[in-house]
Amino acid sequence: MKQLFFVITVSALLFTACNNSKNQMKINYPEAKKVDTVDTYFGTKVPDPYRWMENENSSELKEWINAENKITQNYLAQIPYRKKIESRLNQLANYKKQSKPFMKDSLLFYYKNTGLQNQSVLYVKINNQPEKVLLDPNKLSDDGTTALGGIGISKDGKYLAYSISKGGSDWREIFVKNITSGKMLDDHIKWAKFTDISWYGDGFYYSGYTPPEKGKALTVKNEFHKLYYHRLGTPQLQDIIVMQNKKLPLRMFYGQVTDDERYLIIYEENEGSMGNKFYIKDLLADSPIIPLTDNFDYDNSIIGNVGNFLFVRTNKEAENYKLTKIDLTNLKNPVWTDLLPNTDNVLESVTIANRELVVSYMVDAHNNLAVYDLNGQKINDIPLPTLGSVSSFSGDKDKDYGYFSFTSFTYPSVVYRYSFNGNALKKVFEPKINFNFDDYETKQVFYTSKDGTKIPMFIVSKKGMKLDGNNPVFLYGYGGLNISLTPSFSASRLVLLENGFVFAMPNLRGGGEYGKKWHEAGMKLNKQNVFDDFIAAAEYLIKQKYTNPKKIVIHGASNGGLLIGAVTNQRPDLFAVAIPSVGVMDMLRYQKFTIGWNWVTDYGSSDDSTQFQNLYKYSPLQNIKENVNYPAVLVTTADHDDRVVPAHSFKYIATLQEKYKGQHPVLIRVETMAGHGAGKSLEKYLEETADMFAFAFYNVGITNLKVENK
Repeated sequence: MKQLFFVITVSALLFTACNNSKNQMKINYPEAKKVDTVDTYFGTKVPDPYRWMENENSSELKEWINAENKITQNYLAQIPYRKKIESRLNQLANYKKQSKPFMKDSLLFYYKNTGLQNQSVLYVKINNQPEKVLLDPNKLSDDGTTALGGIGISKDGKYLAYSISKGGSDWREIFVKNITSGKMLDDHIKWAKFTDISWYGDGFYYSGYTPPEKGKALTVKNEFHKLYYHRLGTPQLQDIIVMQNKKLPLRMFYGQVTDDERYLIIYEENEGSMGNKFYIKDLLADSPIIPLTDNFDYDNSIIGNVGNFLFVRTNKEAENYKLTKIDLTNLKNPVWTDLLPNTDNVLESVTIANRELVVSYMVDAHNNLAVYDLNGQKINDIPLPTLGSVSSFSGDKDKDYGYFSFTSFTYPSVVYRYSFNGNALKKVFEPKINFNFDDYETKQVFYTSKDGTKIPMFIVSKKGMKLDGNNPVFLYGYGGLNISLTPSFSASRLVLLENGFVFAMPNLRGGGEYGKKWHEAGMKLNKQNVFDDFIAAAEYLIKQKYTNPKKIVIHGASNGGLLIGAVTNQRPDLFAVAIPSVGVMDMLRYQKFTIGWNWVTDYGSSDDSTQFQNLYKYSPLQNIKENVNYPAVLVTTADHDDRVVPAHSFKYIATLQEKYKGQHPVLIRVETMAGHGAGKSLEKYLEETADMFAFAFYNVGITNLKVENK
């Protein structure tokens, strides 16, 4: 019989009453076998006894996963209100949803969901004709695990090119459909990844890799990214490689065609750099590809063009971004002119519409919206209903209207049509949810972190809530990769609010809420600032009598999962429940898998002696200690996550189960046929959320589920 890497000793889960009236369950975990792998980093020996879990094809690993899932599901099944939570989540999620529309000549495209559809459906409306379904991703697989990725519409509105993701993987397949007839073309692209679809003529540009070795698609290091051009009706083998780097395997390339098909923009990214280079090709003149920048120091994104003028959002000599106009009359000698200078607020997005500029700035982690002319002179503000977030504006340079959606914590996403003439807003779509939103409020506070830095935090709670230090808190954070957390709506979050939870979301350093300096203050050797900011958020909520350590649930995903793992190690006394989702838990080896090397810019690498010492101090996996009373922990991950490979979570929970001897549960939930999160079916999302909430509620002592509206 094949030797297993673990011994299963699953026993019945037992309930025993505790003094605080919260039930505890006794759990016997699978005993994972340890191997004698030891790595040496600059003289420091680091054991890695669960290295075998990095093998995605291991049958022993699959058996261990099954055993862990069985224990976790047994635990959750005995929480008396687990099914009630899922039922309530389904009830709240069952409302009609619609995205902001986007235009292509006389065509209007948008996504709709009737309520509980696993994937939203793409619709098209031609002039005043009735809308019709253009693509229903729910029909791509029986279980809803095939999701729509990106789409591209040809300039003439004739063709739709779309990518799909199977099981949540970052790998994409691209197909083409005739919009008018609905007929599928024979074109089929495989092994696209980290890609846009940008049409030019009778084909499109996309990015991808050479097919990986069989059986290693979900873990192999992604190298030698390429930009391709595919012409309709030709096999993929004939696709033209537009740009690649045969000597430097970690360069990445993306293509963007301006909406008039005048210019091809090519972005090049480099390992370890914060910015990008970009190149231009005049497609009408069939010019050579010409570089417009010569280094990777700055982050540049092309907004679009009006004739020979190209508009660029850049942080070149502008920490919070500025808008620049480039005169391309002479491609060999382009003239750069600043239109919107750097300000104290982050320039988040710009859209060319009505031959004007619709501009969104981020002010203290929420948005405003305004209109400027093409010379950078302000025309007017666009009124917004409350403090919240605005999607990027969708418009056409030759149309006097456009669309955007607006949302906040207690404001479900509403779609607006904006008319430039008269500065008028009209609601195009407003969701209807049976919930008393007026009973809740959102506050923004500023608290002090360990080093004296003021950190903003949104707090959502019921009006009139008593500050007696006994309210449960759901504290969510991210803090990295220049990603900003702004107010957003989540129907599932309503279950927290109606059960007395305070939802708190601090804007930690490492994010992009205040531009380059804020991001850099949470990068590499400054990463500890992120953890200090999060810990200080919890301490603030305790000091202000919102809660106490026995009532705090913390959650974060991806880089946020790293955050949760790190602060759980550093301050286990401060939290009752920790839920790290799809987290980067092994900071010494993350760069060796799939696209992990691309995060070296933010984290640093164990290949550098100074950076190794910094990573080693906080890496969640390597800092789990014995004789520590950890909070209840539920790790969540997925078997098709090829962004942050699930081995991070496997090794982390195996180590925690080995070393922790206390009474709190430390469990893992491994989803099947799912990935890092994008494109996850609604059914799987609601099941996972129900499990997370049941675990959280139970371990902060909630005994009965409250439902505001039935």
